[in-house]
Amino acid sequence: MNKDKSAFSDATRAQLSFIAALEKKCLIWLALRMPRWVNSDHLTILGSLGMLLTGISYWLARWNPLALLLAIFWLAVNWFGDSLDGTLARVRNQQRPRYGFYVDHVVDTFGALFLLTGLGLSGYMHWKVAMGLLIAFYAISIEVYLAAYTTGVFHLSHWKFGPTELRILLAVGNVALLYRPMATIFGRRYPLFDVGGVVGIVGISVMMIAGVIRNTRTLYRAEPFP
Repeated sequence: MNKDKSAFSDATRAQLSFIAALEKKCLIWLALRMPRWVNSDHLTILGSLGMLLTGISYWLARWNPLALLLAIFWLAVNWFGDSLDGTLARVRNQQRPRYGFYVDHVVDTFGALFLLTGLGLSGYMHWKVAMGLLIAFYAISIEVYLAAYTTGVFHLSHWKFGPTELRILLAVGNVALLYRPMATIFGRRYPLFDVGGVVGIVGISVMMIAGVIRNTRTLYRAEPFP
């Protein structure tokens, strides 16, 4: 049986991060000035390429620390493509909800793999910490996608932190690595990005658990026993 395409309902986007309002204005300004020959698919490809080259830059930083600055540049390229593709489609009224949702998040899945593989090979983060972060990212992504399907709300940020804030933190961390690659905690020295990675794993895990509890309660109330 053929399904009616009109039956698809796009989830409500919930973006409540620290700089969401400013970022939205900036993205709309950029979208209105993009050449007509550029479309959202071009930007999605650009964003994916930016994340791949970010990972490669981290890998190169194993031999030349200045590649950390190159990684910041490619993070900016990733932000430009990944954040602007959907805005451009909305500004031009060219939304493709199912295609956009699917492709965007498949790209994000590979982007996280590129980034954290690069970090794990960089020498600045232990590969076990990098893989722990990757698993945590995939776990919270699964929870967010399931919540979008079942509750109709797609959360783009958690506790005021979204992808853009994380890119900024990563960029700041890259600069810090050039000057102080080690952190001292209780008299012991640890690689700075290992400390940040462990904090990230714990933070993402707590966010995921909080989301699971919130969405389970919401769905339980929406669908009580008959």
